[in-house]
Amino acid sequence: MKFELEEFHRNVSDEDLIEDLRRVAMKLGKSSVTIDEYNERGKFHNTTFTRRFGSWFTCLGKAGLERTRNLNIPTEDLFQNLEGMWKKLSRQPRYNDMVSSVSMYSAGTYERRFGSWRGALESFIKVVDNSTLQTNDLNDDISNVKSSKEEKQGKRTINWRLRFLVMRRDNFKCKICGASPATNPEVLLHIDHIQPWSKGGKTVIENLQTLCSICNIGKSDL
Repeated sequence: MKFELEEFHRNVSDEDLIEDLRRVAMKLGKSSVTIDEYNERGKFHNTTFTRRFGSWFTCLGKAGLERTRNLNIPTEDLFQNLEGMWKKLSRQPRYNDMVSSVSMYSAGTYERRFGSWRGALESFIKVVDNSTLQTNDLNDDISNVKSSKEEKQGKRTINWRLRFLVMRRDNFKCKICGASPATNPEVLLHIDHIQPWSKGGKTVIENLQTLCSICNIGKSDL
C-alpha cells in the first residue's frame, strides 16, 4: 500500500484561489458562495482563503461575487430549523449535518449568531426547557379573535417548542410501532392528540404523543 500526503496549498497563488472560487459560483449558478458551499465543492478549504485574504467577505469581493450574508434571520427561525433537524435525525444535530441539502441554515450561520456551534445548541435547549408548557404560551397567536372552543381548551396548533418536548420525551420514536428516522430515514414523525382536540382534548404535553405518519393515519381511520 502506497501512502501519499495530501496536496499542500500554502504556496498556491492568489489568482488560483480566486479562480477556483469563481468556478464554484459558476457551477452553482449563483452570484455568491457560502463557506459551506465552497468547502463541499472547492479545490481548497475556506481557511486557506481567510488566512490569505482576512475574511470570506474579502474573498467574495476579489472574485467579483456578491458579499451577501443572512444577518437578519430571526433567532426563532434558527431554532425551528434546529428542531426540524433534530426530528429528522432523531438525535442532536452535529456540525457536519448542517449541509444545504437538508438544513435551511449552515453551522457557520449558527456560529456567527451564538459564538460557537455548541453555544447554539445550548441556547436552543435553554429556550425549550424554559418553556412553561402552558398551551397559550407555547403556541403562537394566530388571531386576537378566539372561538368559544379555543377559550375553553386552548389552541389546536402545536408550536415547535412543545413539539420538540414531546418528541424528546418519546425518544423520537413512534409510540405505537417504534419506528424512528434514526433507523429509517423515510419515517416521518407527527405529534398527535391522544384525546382528539375535536372531542375536548387539550394541546398540552400530557395529551400529546409521537406517531409515525402511517400509524397517525391509521389512528385517524379508526
